[in-house]
Amino acid sequence: MGLKDLSIEKIEKIRKFCRYFRIVLGLVLIGTGVVTGNAWFYLGTLPLVAGIANFCPLCAISGKCKIV
Repeated sequence: MGLKDLSIEKIEKIRKFCRYFRIVLGLVLIGTGVVTGNAWFYLGTLPLVAGIANFCPLCAISGKCKIV
């Protein structure tokens, strides 16, 4: 089953889930960085901004994800 078999409603549900997932992941990573003092966790700003902008840079670069 490929993306061609999915209805528009299902694709919108996937996009909505991915957006919220990226926002939560970004906040968790930033929070972990604040608590532990490890600067690498501040890379959580990338999924946070991608979630807020509703844009997936990995999908755009790879061209494999047609949900974007």
